Amino acid sequence: MTETIIVAVISLAGTLAGSYFAQRKSTVLIAYRIEQLEKEVKEHNNFAKRMPVVEEQIKVINQSLASGLASTGSVRSH
Repeated sequence: MTETIIVAVISLAGTLAGSYFAQRKSTVLIAYRIEQLEKEVKEHNNFAKRMPVVEEQIKVINQSLASGLASTGSVRSH
């Protein structure tokens, strides 16, 4: 009877330790994945902030090209 109790206690300790370490590893993996997603979101947000600036620059360049071509008489009608 005593041997059975000892085996049961050892089995319980092994099960608890295994569950603890598996949960801990899973938590670390989830934290890592969240960190990677946060980096991707930051990159996307930076891109979204820069796009209006780029669009404005393209608009200015197009206007400069159009006025430069108009002043040289190189504008063709289609």
